[in-house]
Amino acid sequence: MPGASVSRGERVTLRTVEEEDRAFCQRASANPEIRIPIGNPLRSRTELGDVAESEGDQFLVCLDGAGPGSPDESALTRVGWVGVEDMSYRRPELSYWLAPEFHGEGYGGEAVGLAVDYVFATYDHPAVGAIAYEFNDASRGLLESLGFEQEGRVRRDRFIDGEYVDTIHYGLLREEWRE
Repeated sequence: MPGASVSRGERVTLRTVEEEDRAFCQRASANPEIRIPIGNPLRSRTELGDVAESEGDQFLVCLDGAGPGSPDESALTRVGWVGVEDMSYRRPELSYWLAPEFHGEGYGGEAVGLAVDYVFATYDHPAVGAIAYEFNDASRGLLESLGFEQEGRVRRDRFIDGEYVDTIHYGLLREEWRE
């Protein structure tokens, strides 16, 4: 059964990540079109760990065909994942991915926007942050379209796909999001 609905937008719903979602998360995280742009290592289902009990708040991004409530599996399409980490820090950090077949449809912007709403409604923090790799134009564009500002760059920060890449740090202040 899919997890409980946490937040609903016009086209996507954020749901709790449940054990049944492990296969979807592992297959997606192994896909080079996702794994490389987010800088994750290749992991088996076992190495992925307990997807339902990881640190931070995690949400499955879904298209729900059955409307409110808890639809059955046939009425739900898993399209991605959004996570919020470091909630005890002054600036929680967002991370996210969508399955490649759903890229370019606007689902990512809507899902990240719902996650920002969730952070500011749930936690008393002045801002939320996110990191994108310099080469990941789609992720950088998504963050900037939501009002995130570039706050810094760490040069040659991560080794990804055979080379060192820069990370771009973004931030969004609570009062900027309200505007």
